[in-house]
Order: sequence, then structure tokens, then C-alpha cells
Amino acid sequence: MSVNLEQRTIEPGDDALLEPIWSLKERIRRSEGVLKQRRTFFARAYRRSRVHAYRDPDANEVVGFAAVRSDGYLLFLAVHPDYRGEGFGEKLVAHAVSDHQSVTCHARTTNESALDFYQHLGFEVVRRIDNYYEDAGDAFFLRLGESASLTDRLSSLLRR
Repeated sequence: MSVNLEQRTIEPGDDALLEPIWSLKERIRRSEGVLKQRRTFFARAYRRSRVHAYRDPDANEVVGFAAVRSDGYLLFLAVHPDYRGEGFGEKLVAHAVSDHQSVTCHARTTNESALDFYQHLGFEVVRRIDNYYEDAGDAFFLRLGESASLTDRLSSLLRR
């Protein structure tokens, strides 16, 4: 694992990193059964979002990314399994928070690791939505509030 990761921000409409991000998403889908979006949906959503990514230039691969809509909705968040537990997920969410007063997202009700992660950061479950996903999976709608202390905490992750 490289210690020299590049942080990149891709503006809406820019396809930079679309292919390596798609590859990471698919790797996680195959191994964990999450991130099940079809390519056309994923590519359209990617192009409408600001994407924050960490890239390992030595391995020439993306190790984590977050795609965030202009309204602060976190469409996708993923970190390569080999890089989990190193703070990259928190930093990616911090990038999203730095652009928005409030951040929201959905998570599968069965994805306990994602729910634990989001709740650790201060996200709160707003409501459950049955049959939310294309495969009829249920979701929780989560919101990260406007707490100044929370924003300060996440912003401090960007300075690490």
C-alpha cells in the first residue's frame, strides 16, 4: 500500500477517473454485494456530481471516492478494502461537508458496516424506505446535521 496518495476533486461533467472509479465500485459489488448500480445509472450520476477521490499513483488505481450532488446528497461512498480503517472514508465525507451545510445519503438496512460508519460520524437515521433499491432492498435515509462541532471535527480530518 502506497503512502503517497493523491487527493483529486472532479467537477460535474468531467469523466476523469470514471473508469477507475467504476472498477473499484464493481470490485466492491462482487465481493460485498453492495453498490449494485448499473453502469448507465452510475455514469450519469457520476457526471452530475462533484467527485472527491484518493488515488494511489504507484498502483495506478483509485482507493476511495465520494460522489456528491449539488444539494449535498452523497450518491456514492466507497473505499478499497485494503485501505479501510485508515481514515479515508472520514476524509471523503469531510470533503462533502466542506461544500455543504448538511449532507444526506441512503444506506441499505442490511449494510451494517456502512450504517455503523455513518452513525460514527454523526449521521442520524431520518426514516426507513421499503423497496428503495432496484432489487427491492430497503434503505435508511440518513442526515448529517449542521452542528458546528461536527463540521469542525470533520474539517480537521482534511488537515491530517
